[in-house]
Amino acid sequence: MNPTSTAPAVALPATALPPSFRWGVATSAYQIEGAALEDGRTPSIWDTFCRVPGAVVGADNGDVACDHYHRMPQDVALIKSLGVDSYRFSVSWPRVQPGGRGPANPAGLAFYDRLVDELLANGIDPFVTLYHWDLPQELEDAGGWPVRDTAYRFADYAMLVFDKLQDRVDTFTTLNEPWCSAWLGYQVGVHAPGRRNFDDALHAVHHLLLGHGLATQRMQAAQSRPHTYGITLNMGTADPASDTDTDREAARRADGMGLRIYLDPLRYGRYPADVVADLAARGSAFPVHDGDLEVISAPFDLLGVNFYFGQDFAGTDPDGNTHDEQGDPVVRPILPDVARTAMDWPITPERFTRLLVRLHRDYPGLPLVVTENGAAFDDKPDASGYVADDDRTAYLAAHIAAVADARREGADIRGYFAWSLLDNFEWAEGYAKRFGIVHVDYQSQRRTPKQSALWYRDTITRTRG
Repeated sequence: MNPTSTAPAVALPATALPPSFRWGVATSAYQIEGAALEDGRTPSIWDTFCRVPGAVVGADNGDVACDHYHRMPQDVALIKSLGVDSYRFSVSWPRVQPGGRGPANPAGLAFYDRLVDELLANGIDPFVTLYHWDLPQELEDAGGWPVRDTAYRFADYAMLVFDKLQDRVDTFTTLNEPWCSAWLGYQVGVHAPGRRNFDDALHAVHHLLLGHGLATQRMQAAQSRPHTYGITLNMGTADPASDTDTDREAARRADGMGLRIYLDPLRYGRYPADVVADLAARGSAFPVHDGDLEVISAPFDLLGVNFYFGQDFAGTDPDGNTHDEQGDPVVRPILPDVARTAMDWPITPERFTRLLVRLHRDYPGLPLVVTENGAAFDDKPDASGYVADDDRTAYLAAHIAAVADARREGADIRGYFAWSLLDNFEWAEGYAKRFGIVHVDYQSQRRTPKQSALWYRDTITRTRG
């Protein structure tokens, strides 16, 4: 296939989204930067976790990743070629503040200073994420997110970045996917730091939210001009697997722990009463201090929505039991019987529409930006590195159409960021899964836009008229 043309199979109507709609691509620091031991950067929990035998597919790590640290100007030129308005990237905490305490590392800050200047010189708006899972290992050694002090350390770090970049960056988001940081890292153990303790995870939830509130308040107090502040949550839909009281109860519990324990305190200054009661029944509670919820609910300007799929939930295990071995109610996820990605994730764009409309309805007055949406497929590059990824192109088309549908139903959605710009280090999956709209040959570090990237570029051009 000619790599300068896109497949004609899927096309978004030019009028589906307004010319003012923000289009972008997204990455995160540990997944692309590499340079893990350069210019004063110290280890993060992911550097450590990658060395645990069996923790990451192929024993892979982010030491080199996509070598973005050294190839940043070329990558910005690549971003510009896609015609996007914005680039969402995260800042590496251990690169900017080695060890998670003390003054900034000038060399680390200088990289993001150069990145912002390069983006602006190319007409691209920097969209900053302050934390995308790379907690400095020293802070984990001191207790990590389950410990209250980490929230204050995060606010200090956020101010180091804000003070350096606020003159040129308009949008700062605090956290990416605190659900993953807390539950996958501290309860399930499949992400760094690999702990398996329910109460640790629950405490991490609260301290992540507290860190968001503290950082937001401090940035707002120190700003020299107005900025946009936000937080990004990963969310799906939680539907009962059947119309039974048991399955409806399981879906309620899943929704409470997956969505409402973040958005209710962020927007309404309270944890959901039903979730608090569920936790009390098992002897657990959020570690709330006086004034915490006022800090957590400090006003912010946008909600980043990361969506990949929706799920159904059953209140029984496969043997029909309603409680597990610990005596807790069963909340069993069931993936819908639809087409899947290479991650075995179901493709559910209609549930995406429903989620966006629900967020608009239940948490009104909060503009939404889709900060991640994309899919891994088993790409097969040709000799030139080009990938004719019909499946990913169709995925993006269906989900962008779902965004347009939600807007027609009244949801205030301001933009969409494709995940991901580059094939990269995919956390516990190592380099085995590729989400990029740009193919990366990890041996040569050659970048080749896939069919999906060219389709995305043309879609942006068309919707702008």
